[in-house]
Amino acid sequence: QVRLAESGGGLVQAGDSLRLSCAASGRSFSTYTMGWFRQAPGKEREFVARITWPDGNTDYATSVKGRFTISRDNAKNTVYLQMNSLKPEDTAVYYCAARTTGGYDVWGQGTQVTVSS
Repeated sequence: QVRLAESGGGLVQAGDSLRLSCAASGRSFSTYTMGWFRQAPGKEREFVARITWPDGNTDYATSVKGRFTISRDNAKNTVYLQMNSLKPEDTAVYYCAARTTGGYDVWGQGTQVTVSS
């Protein structure tokens, strides 16, 4: 059973950058498609980015395309989300998730990102 733990959130100003990390436990991490999602106050959780297995293709929400980059280091069992040119509307709790049995069925506890204007 894989477990996920996010880190790297914080309070930044508009235009700044942050890199989120998601550390995974479990031997099969490298075989999972991994995703990042976020949930802003009063809103539903939304998709941000994913990196697929085995081909490593990436997909992004339109709102973050060109500013965010998802990557993974299988040797470190970690997936990253590099966030550049942050905007106040990027403020949310960010979650990483693993697709182990078809859907995103394993989630981390989330990390808060707050972007001030």
